Parts: sequence; C-alpha cells; structure tokens
Amino acid sequence: MHPSLRGYTTAVLGDSAGEPTGARVADEVNAVHHLVSRTNDLAVALTDFAVPLPARLAVLRELLGTRVDPIVLRLVLRAVQTERPEELPTVLHELYEFSRHLHEFGPDELRAEEPRMSRTAWREYAAGFAAAVFEGIEETAEIEEIEDELFRLTRIVESSPALRSALSDPSSPPAARQTLLGELIRGKVRPATMRLVAVLLEGHVRDLVASMDWLVEQAAQARGWRVARVRAARPIDEDEQRGLTTAMEHLTNQPVELQVTVDAELLGGAVIQIGNLLVDASARHRLEQLHEHLLGTEGTTRGALN
Repeated sequence: MHPSLRGYTTAVLGDSAGEPTGARVADEVNAVHHLVSRTNDLAVALTDFAVPLPARLAVLRELLGTRVDPIVLRLVLRAVQTERPEELPTVLHELYEFSRHLHEFGPDELRAEEPRMSRTAWREYAAGFAAAVFEGIEETAEIEEIEDELFRLTRIVESSPALRSALSDPSSPPAARQTLLGELIRGKVRPATMRLVAVLLEGHVRDLVASMDWLVEQAAQARGWRVARVRAARPIDEDEQRGLTTAMEHLTNQPVELQVTVDAELLGGAVIQIGNLLVDASARHRLEQLHEHLLGTEGTTRGALN
C-alpha cells in the first residue's frame, strides 16, 4: 500500500476512529475488495493497465456510487489513482486492514506501532494527507487563504532559529513538537492549516522550512485543480456549463469552478486547462494538425518522387 494512500486514508478517517462510522467504512471497503476479487469481468476491467484511468474510475463510480458510503468511494477511487492496476485487489485488502486498525487503535497509537518511514516515504504520506485535506474543502477561496497562512507561518519559522530548532528537534517526541506548534498558532489559523503543519512534525524532517514551503506548493496546486479555465469559440449556456463542470469534477474527484471566456479565434470547440492538464478541442487546433499532416505528407511524397 503506497504511503500516499496511507496518508490520504489517515486524513479521511482519523476523526472517525472509534466511532460507528469508522467500523462501517472498514466493512464496506472489505465488501468492495471481495466484489472486485470475486467478479472476474470487473477484476479484468480494473486491473488491466491498458484500460485508461478515467474509464476505470467511471466503472467504480457507476457501480458503487449509491451502494457505499461516500467516504468509501473516495478511498477506493484514490486507491485506483495511486496504485498499479494489477495490484488493486491486494491493495483493497490492505486498505481494509489499515482502515480497521485506524478505527480500533486511532492514528497516534497505530503510527507508534509501525516502522518508521524513510524521508521519501514520509513526504509521500504527507502529500496524500494534504490531498485529502484540500479535497474536503469546498471553497477555492478558503484554499487560497490556507495557502497564505502556510506561507506566513513558514516565514515566521524561518526568521526564528530557536523556534525552527525546537520544531525540528528529532530528540523531541512529535507530540511535544505539535503541542508547541499548537501554542503558537491555535486560534490564529484555520484548523486545516494546523493539521497540515502538524503532520510534518510527525516525521523526521531535515529542513522544516523547506518542507513547509513544499506545503505551500501543495496548496497552490490544489487551488489550481479547483479552477477549470475554459476558452470557447462561442458562449456556453448553463446546461453545457453544468455538464462540463460534472465532467471535470469526475476527472478530479473534487469541486471545480469554471472560468469561461469567449475567443472567436478558436473558430469552434474549446480549450480547457485545469491544473497541469490541457485539453485542446478547438477547431483551430484541429486545422493546425491537419495542416501539419498535409505538409508532412507532401514532403514524404516529394521525397519519394525525387
């Protein structure tokens, strides 16, 4: 089970440890594991690396959307996104066991019993944890505010060698460092900001300021994936916008805000950018591709005739 999936699951289920919700989620994850393992056609569709990721995600949304707790669907979709396709049945079983242990022992006790992660694994764990935190925030503006809080807090730590040393001291238990952090910022920042910085202190961080700057970058990326910038050749009506928003939310598994501008130079279609994904479905782009193809064909033909 990839460290990022462990971090993601911890962030999603940490608050439900010991509650009835935690037990139900674990049982439903186990049921999904059995369903995938015992249904041959489904297992083939989900474990074949030749099947595109969006198609595998769509299969699970259609199959599980109304049958399991939304939290379970989040965890299963995340597993599909982070793990190798052929390992999915095994990962789902590991996800069930991890969810059950989180429910029974809680995040702190469970982490104390596990082997210490390497710095690389811990960074992946923190990335998964951060992804879950940002995914649970509905408003893009709030993510922007968290990004600003993280940046300002990082600069405070950077400007105070004594504070940086105290928060980075490997001889000090993580709980003690988190308590110090709480005394410093509790009530002054959003709970999500507190959670994000606190998770860094649970691991062995060599350079705390660099790690906090990395968190700022994670917030910026999360904000970028919330805004789909659409350039269209003509105005897009409300029904089309709703359909496009739904498609983008299925792709990113989180709320998406459309920013639509009209660009007649596209001739037709649209160009969509969300995060680092660019989809150019404009008529102008298709004409340029055709032009390049024809020029290439012409060059090949001339070469054959010479």
